[in-house]
Amino acid sequence: MTETTSPLLPGLVSITFRQLTPAAIVELVAQAGLAGIEWGGDVHVPHGDLARAREVRRLTAAAGLQVAAYGSYYRVGHDETGPFDAVLATAVELEAPRIRVWAGRQGTDTADSAYWRLVIEDSLRIAELAAAAGIPIVYEFHRNTLTDTSEAARRLLQEVAHPNVGTYWQPPRGSMVAENLAGLELLAPWLRGLHVFSWHEQSGQRLPLAERADAWLQYLARAAALDRPMFALLEFVQEDEPAHFLRDAATLKGWLEQLDMAAGSG
Repeated sequence: MTETTSPLLPGLVSITFRQLTPAAIVELVAQAGLAGIEWGGDVHVPHGDLARAREVRRLTAAAGLQVAAYGSYYRVGHDETGPFDAVLATAVELEAPRIRVWAGRQGTDTADSAYWRLVIEDSLRIAELAAAAGIPIVYEFHRNTLTDTSEAARRLLQEVAHPNVGTYWQPPRGSMVAENLAGLELLAPWLRGLHVFSWHEQSGQRLPLAERADAWLQYLARAAALDRPMFALLEFVQEDEPAHFLRDAATLKGWLEQLDMAAGSG
């Protein structure tokens, strides 16, 4: 990929292509000239499949790519989604620099104080386990969890108050750019990565990434201003088509190059 001075690195969330093998995804990401892959814990590197984790790590490194994260489907506070020990062991074999988890399975409109306490306590437990292995935890920023808004995510992060816990961010559907920039500002101390996509604000229809240039250039600039290394990870593309991914990857790389040029001339 093109060398940049930006702290933001372009990558892909592997579950964008659940239909492809890890080898095919590695080949596609290398072709796109991106820097890394967040490997999903449902299909590509299942929780507890240590042999698969080692093989995917080898494939990724052999292509000159980084493992951006282990995108687990562990629901904090819900052991029925699988034991965190298996998630952590898999992340260790994958040599993942962070583990993505979900902040429960209730939105803040229904979660009571007991549920908040459940998620906080389990967050602290897994944060300690992961810290012992040298791997940070990051929350998925998503509806139907305790990180369904920037305000809620900030509250959770403040109450957990653990140095090994951060968050991802993505623009909520139907939100305005100014509102999203304010949300990024709220979460700036804990921000550890972005999930990048382009959806119609009302219908949710997937669009070419370039159609949201005005919004995403502002979001990326705000994240880059933190001067903290992190990935901007493409997630979902039109019709799940590799050709559309390659188009969006070129768009994302172009934006990061624009930010580099602006920073260099500032």
